Amino acid sequence: MAELISYGKEISSIFQLLGDKENDITLSMSWALNKCSEFLRSIVFEMTSVQIDTESIIIKNQSYDADTGITDIEITDGKNIHLIFEAKRGWILPGAEQLTKYSLRNDFVNSSATIKLIITLSECSMDYADAYLPFHEVNGIKVRHLPWKTVYELALQARAGSTNAEKRLLDEFCEYLRGIMTMQNKDSNWVYVVSLGSNTPDGCELTWIELVEKYNKYFCPVGKFGFPKEPPNYIAFRYAGRLQAIHHIEGYSVTKNVHADIQAMPDEEWDIEHFIFNLGPAIIPNKIVKTGNIYRNGRVWAMLDTLLTCDSISEARDISRDR
Repeated sequence: MAELISYGKEISSIFQLLGDKENDITLSMSWALNKCSEFLRSIVFEMTSVQIDTESIIIKNQSYDADTGITDIEITDGKNIHLIFEAKRGWILPGAEQLTKYSLRNDFVNSSATIKLIITLSECSMDYADAYLPFHEVNGIKVRHLPWKTVYELALQARAGSTNAEKRLLDEFCEYLRGIMTMQNKDSNWVYVVSLGSNTPDGCELTWIELVEKYNKYFCPVGKFGFPKEPPNYIAFRYAGRLQAIHHIEGYSVTKNVHADIQAMPDEEWDIEHFIFNLGPAIIPNKIVKTGNIYRNGRVWAMLDTLLTCDSISEARDISRDR
C-alpha cells in the first residue's frame, strides 16, 4: 500500500485528515457512532445502562442554540434518552457556566426522554473528574464524565459484534484516538532522564531524592516547563554526577494536589496538573555511568540499552539521537 503524507505527517487513519482540534475530534466520534451500531450501543449503555434501538437514534454534531451555544454531540431517541456530550482535549473539564447553559437548552428541557445527562469527555480520569467537576448535577440534570480512554476501550470491544466494514472504521478511529490521547507508550524503550536535587520542594521537609526513595513515586508538571505531555515508559534519575537508577513507570495519575499520594508534600491545590508516576523496581547500572555533557538540571531522553552500555548519559543521549 502506498504511503500518504499530508502537511509532512504520515496519515494512517482517515480521521486524521479531519484534524485534531476539539471540533475535529467530536466530528470523528459522531461519524464512528453513526456508522458503527455496536459502538453506539456500547457508549449509551456505559452511561445509562439502557439497551437502545439504534434505528431510532438521532446523533447531532455541533447543534446550535441562540441562547445556550453549541453542543459537541447529542444522542437522543426522543423517548428514553437524551445525552449531551461536551468534549475537551487533554486534562481539561468544562466550567460551571458552560454546563449550566446546556442544562437550560429548550429542546433538552422540553425533551420527554426518561434519562437526560450532560456528559463531559476528556482525558481526565474518573477520580480526577469526581474531584474537579464544578458539580455533578445542575438544574436537575446529572453531570457525568467519560474519559477518552474509556471511549477507546469501548471502540475496541465493539469490534466483536461489528461487520467487517465497521471493524475497519473502528480500527481507524482507535488509531486516531491513540494519536490525540495522552497515553503511555508501553512498547517504547526511550527513557526520560531527570536530575534529582538534594534541595526540598516548597513546603516539604524531604529532599527530592528522599521523596523518590521513600514513596517510590515521582511527580512533575504535565507538559509545562519542558516536562513531557505524555507519560514515558521509563524514567531514570541522576545525581552526584552519575546515573543512579532506571525505573519502569507502572502507572500514573494526574492531579493538582499530590498530598494524597505523597503525604510528605503539603496538602494544597496547585494551578496546573501534575503527573504522579508509580515507579517499578529499580534497574541499577552494573557500572558507573557519568552524567557527561549535560547542564546541571538538564533533562534528556535516551534509549534503555544505551544507558546500560555507555560510559555517560550524554553519550547515551547522542547515540540514541543518531539512531
